Amino acid sequence: MFTDLELQRRQKRQQLQELGIDPYPAAAYPVTHLSKDICDNFELHPDNFTNVCLAGRLMSRRIMGKAAFAELQDSSGKIQIYVNRDDIASDGNTALYNQVFKKLTDIGDFIGIQGYVFKTKVGEITIYVKKFTVLTKSLKPLPVVKKVLDKEGKEVTYNEVSNPEFRYRQRYIDLILHSHVKEIFIKRAQLINTMRDFFNKRGYLEVETPILQPLYGGALAEPFTTHHNTLDTTFYLRIANELYLKRLIVGGLDAVYEFAKDFRNEGMSRFHNPEFTMLELYVAYKDYYWMSQMTEELIENIALKLHSTTKVQVGENTIDFQRPWKQWTIYEAIEHFTGKDLLDKSEKEIVQIAEELGIKVDNSMKKGKLIDEIFGTCCEPQIIQPTFITDYPREMSPLSKKHRKRNGLVERFEVICNGKEICNAFSELNDPVDQRERMEAQVELRKAGEKESMPIDQDFLRALEYGMPPTAGIGIGIDRLTMIMTDSPSIQEVILFPQMRSENQ
Repeated sequence: MFTDLELQRRQKRQQLQELGIDPYPAAAYPVTHLSKDICDNFELHPDNFTNVCLAGRLMSRRIMGKAAFAELQDSSGKIQIYVNRDDIASDGNTALYNQVFKKLTDIGDFIGIQGYVFKTKVGEITIYVKKFTVLTKSLKPLPVVKKVLDKEGKEVTYNEVSNPEFRYRQRYIDLILHSHVKEIFIKRAQLINTMRDFFNKRGYLEVETPILQPLYGGALAEPFTTHHNTLDTTFYLRIANELYLKRLIVGGLDAVYEFAKDFRNEGMSRFHNPEFTMLELYVAYKDYYWMSQMTEELIENIALKLHSTTKVQVGENTIDFQRPWKQWTIYEAIEHFTGKDLLDKSEKEIVQIAEELGIKVDNSMKKGKLIDEIFGTCCEPQIIQPTFITDYPREMSPLSKKHRKRNGLVERFEVICNGKEICNAFSELNDPVDQRERMEAQVELRKAGEKESMPIDQDFLRALEYGMPPTAGIGIGIDRLTMIMTDSPSIQEVILFPQMRSENQ
């Protein structure tokens, strides 16, 4: 059941208890400093660090007879410590060093230390330990770099924590061993807080809407289904929170936003996770032109906050979020990248063009879906700098207002960046008659075999009949935006605990 190393650690746990040392003490430990604070400020203000108290995980150690050097890792980073047998045994009892620190502690244990800061002869900032306390005994050893033979019999270095399967499944180990992973999630939190501050300063109200919904809607996607036993009713994990936020606009809340966990029962890839985070914002008396300017300002502000520049390195590309951004209609983009003009083309003509472009077509794909496939396959991957794609066909956008100038189009934009959509925004449809017709058309699409279609939400239509003011709305994919802002190649890198197959599978 246990490896030899795990058995040894359990024996050490028992030996600590036999010595009267609780390997998991309950009392709070009086931490006064973090390692980063010491490393950043010791040379400027050495007198401030004559008595420090730190706690953290033991990450390495070098025993040299009656003394040892070790590395302590806390939440802010790592720092070297020096432990001398005689100095931590001020009462003459050397057991604390010989039996406890030297023999019963292991890499991975949490310890508390008190002492003063000095510089070694080689110039490394170090804590001279006067007291130490066992805070947590680690019963499993941390993974270590190993030497293995490849298929050709050559020795290669192997670290199981470089394996994404291991890293995502045991994120706690990933965070312990890889400081850059922790930085990703610190930046993710900064990104969300920057957005929240941006909205709050404008007086927008943060709200919460249901995750369990009796009817899914607000996007074109397949839902997860569950059952409420007491109500004996089928519920769905929300695919979007849009329709609930619009109800709040009807109710007189002029600007509302929510950081929402959404769920879509669809494929998984390095850009898709079944559970993901969206920011949705709705502001009354605005349109998609206003929303595009706000979006530029918001994301430029995020880049400056996280990187102190509008330029962000993502793989081989330098992406510049400085305003203004490029704009294309979806038809202009398709013509630019394919040479095909789809504007005013019939569904039959678009089918033929799609097939010429090597896109697999089936009978369930109507005009809007065909255009979406052509853009997604031939255009989107080639758009690297942040770009507004505007004025979509009506069939693709059942919740967007009709274009004020062009028949058959709607007032919608997406922001494409680094080859993927990160934002989707509308001048929101507030005509209840038109909205009902669009939802009824979605039902017909589902009957024709289109799984990603929207059911009719009678309560939402009732809300619109009471009147919703002109409104602009946007959804921003937090995970994808974080991927760009942290130069992460996979969505699993920016989600602390991404969905994965069972370990048994």
